[in-house]
Amino acid sequence: MAVPKRKTSRMKRGFRRSADALKQPAYVEDKDSGELRCPHHIDLKSGMYRGRQILEPKDSI
Repeated sequence: MAVPKRKTSRMKRGFRRSADALKQPAYVEDKDSGELRCPHHIDLKSGMYRGRQILEPKDSI
């Protein structure tokens, strides 16, 4: 049977458990199209970012 040779320190235990505090990605509603998108990302449907046209609008999929 496998038994640890040393006790796991509080720091190493905290490193392992740090992923427990991760949250789901946040989504915001786009002002122009009303679609949900990640903050600080281009809206792929309209191709707009911060009021400027970055990409050509995507046609129907």
